[in-house]
Amino acid sequence: MKLKKHESRHGTVMAVSMMKDEAPFLLEWFAHHLAVGFTDILVYTNDCTDGTVEMLQRLEELGLGYHRPNVIPQGVKPQPSALNHAQNEPLVQDADWVMVFDADEFLSINHPSGHLDGMLDDAVAKDANGIVITWRIFGSNGVVDWSRAPVTEQYTRAAPPDWNKGWGVKTLFKFDPEYWKLGIHRPAIRNKHLEDGFPDTVRWLNGSGRPMEDYFRFHGWRSITRTIGYDWAQMNHYAVKSVDSYALRKFRGNVNNKADKYNADYWALQDRNEVPDTRILRHAPARAAIMADLLTDPVLRELHEAALARVEARLAEYRQSDAYRALRDGLIEAGRIPISSVEAKPPKTRDPIRIAELMGRVRRPKDGVEERAAPSPAPSPGPYVIPVDLSIEPAGEIEWVENHGVLLPGDFRVFSTDAVKAVLSGKFDRRNARNLPGQLAGTARLLDLGGGLGFPAMVALRNHPRLVVMLQEERPGLAAAARMVHRRNGFEDGTRLKLVDGPLRLSSDGTAEASGLAACLRDFRPDALRLSHPEAVPPDLLAAMPLESVRRVIVANEDEELRLAFSAALLPSGFEDKTSDNGSGALLFVRK
Repeated sequence: MKLKKHESRHGTVMAVSMMKDEAPFLLEWFAHHLAVGFTDILVYTNDCTDGTVEMLQRLEELGLGYHRPNVIPQGVKPQPSALNHAQNEPLVQDADWVMVFDADEFLSINHPSGHLDGMLDDAVAKDANGIVITWRIFGSNGVVDWSRAPVTEQYTRAAPPDWNKGWGVKTLFKFDPEYWKLGIHRPAIRNKHLEDGFPDTVRWLNGSGRPMEDYFRFHGWRSITRTIGYDWAQMNHYAVKSVDSYALRKFRGNVNNKADKYNADYWALQDRNEVPDTRILRHAPARAAIMADLLTDPVLRELHEAALARVEARLAEYRQSDAYRALRDGLIEAGRIPISSVEAKPPKTRDPIRIAELMGRVRRPKDGVEERAAPSPAPSPGPYVIPVDLSIEPAGEIEWVENHGVLLPGDFRVFSTDAVKAVLSGKFDRRNARNLPGQLAGTARLLDLGGGLGFPAMVALRNHPRLVVMLQEERPGLAAAARMVHRRNGFEDGTRLKLVDGPLRLSSDGTAEASGLAACLRDFRPDALRLSHPEAVPPDLLAAMPLESVRRVIVANEDEELRLAFSAALLPSGFEDKTSDNGSGALLFVRK
C-alpha cells in the first residue's frame, strides 16, 4: 500500500465520527474524507456486529486513522457518550481543526480549490477560526434495490438548496478544550468563558465564506436565510439511501437508539429528490484511487467483501418476510409525498432574552475599542431559481395549479421552495396579481421589465381584453420557462404578449441612448412601464430614457428609499408619486 496520511499546512485537521454497523459503507466514507483533505480520522463505535470495528482497527494499524470504543455509561445515549470521550481524547485535544459528523454525511468541498487546505487558506486570510457548513438533504434517487456502487454516485438528487427543513449544520473550527465543549452540530463555549472576552474572538464564516451572525456564537444548530451558503462547502446528508439500505438500518437499530426512527414519516422527510446536485463528484477520482489502494491490503479487502456478502445475505432473508414487503411498499408510497406537504419537528426555540444578554456583554466596548459591526444580511433569493435549467429531468410529474386565473407549474426547476408552496396553494404573488389590473386602468400597452414568468401581466391581460404586453427578461433560463408558461395559458402566438430576452445594459460607450431599454421604449411605445425587477433599472438609468409615451411607472417594490429615489428621478419628466393612493405594495408614479 502506497497511501500515507495527508500533511496539511494548517496542522492537524481532524474528523470525529461515531458509528454502529457501517461496514458496507465505511471504506468509501473513509476514502472520501481522506480525499477532501482531512489529516486524521477518529471513529467511536458501539455494539457493532458487522466488521466495522475490525476494519477501523486495521486502518489504525496501517497508520491511516484511529478507532476508539464508545463505552456508554448507564442512562447516556451513544452520541453524547462518544462526544464526552472525544472531549478528553489527547488526539482531539492536540488537533488544530476539528469537525464532528456522522457516517451518513459526506463533506463536499465546493471551494474553487476543491480541497480543505484551499478553503482553510481563504478562511484564515479572513481571520476566521470556524466554518459553519450546512446540510444538503439527498434522497433515494428512486433507487430501491441494494447496490455496491458508491453512495456519492448512486444518490445525486437532493432537496432544493433553499428548503429550510434541511438546514442543519456541522462546524469545522479551531479547537481548544479549555474553551470549547464538543457538540454534534457545533461546539458550545464553556460557561466559565462566556463573559471573559473569549466570545468576541469567535469569528466564524458560513458555507460561502461570509461572516456568520453574532448570535450563532452562543446558540443554534441550523442555518437561517441570512446565513445559508454553499459556495465553499456543503455537508451531503444521505440519511435514507435506497429502500434496501433503509430496511437494513431499520431492522438493526441506530446510533442514537431512537425508537422507530426509521419509519415512513422520516423517509418522506429525507427522501428529497427535487433537484440534481453532483458537485461532490469532483472528489470521485481521488476517492476511488484511495479506496483502490486501501483494498490492496488483504485484511481490509477480506473484511470489506465479508461485510458486503453479509448484507446481501441478510437482505435475501428480509425479502422473504411480510415486514420487509410492507416496509418497501410503504416507503415507495411515502416517497411520492410532495415536498410542500412534508412536515418536520420545529427546531428548538432560541432563548432570545438569554442570547441578547450574552451578546450585550460581548459587544460592550472595551477600553474605547469600537465593537465589530454585524455582517450585512445576504440578499433575498426571490421566487425563482437562477439559473433556470429546464433540461434537468423533474423529480416527478409537475402539477399545474390555477393562480388568479393563470396556470402555474409547481416546478422546483423554476421556483424556490416557498414559491412552489405558494403556487400549489394558488397564492403565488397574489398581491401583485390582485393590484396590477387596477394600476393599469386606462392603459393599452405595458412594458414589463424583468417580469419573470409574466404572471401579474397575464392576470392583467385576462382583465383587460385590449391590453398588449411586452415582457422583458434576461436572467438565465427564465425566458425559456416563461415561454413554457405562456404556451400553457394560450399566449404563445405573441399577438398580446411578446417576450424579449435581450439585455438592458448600457452600450460599450456608456450612452443610455444605445441601451436595450431605450430600444424597447422607442419600438414598443408603452403607456405603462412596470419594473418587476427594479435592481436591473436604477432610477438614474430610468431618468435618462425616452419616456415620452409613458403615462404610468410601476415599481414592484415598496421600499421607502426606492420611492424617494424614483420620485426624484421622475419628477423632472412630470411624474407624480401616487404610492400613498395605491396600497398595493408597489410604487406608482403617474404623469400629470
